[in-house]
This record gives sequence, structure tokens and C-alpha cells, in this order.
Amino acid sequence: MKCLLVLLVSATLSACLGMPESVTPVNDFQLDRYLGKWYEVARLDHSFESGLEQVTAYYSLRDDGGISVINRGYLPDKDKWSEAEGKAYFVNEKTTGYLKVSFFGPFYGSYVIFYLDKDNYEYAFVSGPDKSYLWFLSRKPNPPQAVIEKFISMSNDLGFEANKLLFVNHNKNF
Repeated sequence: MKCLLVLLVSATLSACLGMPESVTPVNDFQLDRYLGKWYEVARLDHSFESGLEQVTAYYSLRDDGGISVINRGYLPDKDKWSEAEGKAYFVNEKTTGYLKVSFFGPFYGSYVIFYLDKDNYEYAFVSGPDKSYLWFLSRKPNPPQAVIEKFISMSNDLGFEANKLLFVNHNKNF
């Protein structure tokens, strides 16, 4: 019985480190260029981000070789900022945009960079373990419309429900 429980827990946790079949992580990834501040432009909404505006992610190196992740967003209904601190590590080699991220102790989820502006590291399209997790990150809060359209088109082509995307408000109305 104990072995069965361990197998079940292991299978459940490893499922969170998968990725959608249609998604392939970027190669030739350069972490030093990815570090810093990113704006969340669009996402498929989840309870942990519900209602958040002005969402940003900040990535920096940890002493243990991992990546520190600080996600921050504004809750206009409560007139307050919300912040979550996590950590991330590469699942495979450090040149592949496939990481595991945790905000809740020993539980990790996939962070799969499937598109990246490799010239300037200005835009990144990110998936989670399945097609219900999708983010568009940009170095600027309001990227060009052509890049937004590319994100929507690519997301549709990969089987994400792009019609359910939430575009994040970055207007400072507080």
C-alpha cells in the first residue's frame, strides 16, 4: 500500500512537469539575457491570478544556481498589491527553455518557453504543464500589435483556447 501511495504521488507530481504535446521548448536559451523584469501582457486566467492587473515577473539568480521568481500584481478591488515569491530550476539542459517553478514548497509546475525573441529577448510565449496555462510576457507593458497577433495566432495553432485570453491592464489607475 505504501508503494502504491508513493507511485501515485510521484505520478501526480511528474504530470505537473509535463508540457502540451504541441509545445516544444526553445533551444539556444540564454538565461543571463532572460533575467530581469517582464510584463505579463496576456494569460489564460487562473484563480491564483484572478483580478490581477499590472502583473510583472522578475527573475534573478539564486545562490544555489536556480532562479528567484517574484510575481507581482495589483488588485484594484482591494486597492493593494499582491506578491508571490518562488524558485525555478532547469528540467534538462540550461540551453533549453524548459524549467520547473515552485511557489508552494516541494510542488513544481512546468514553465515552458515555446517562443522567444532571440535577437533582443523582448517577448516570450510561455506554457505550463497543459493547455490551460498560457502567458505572453514582454519587456514593455504594451508591445506592438503585430507581436500580439503573432501570439494569438501561434496559440491557436498549438491548440490553446486563445479566445479565452485575458489581456492585462497596465494603465495606472490607482
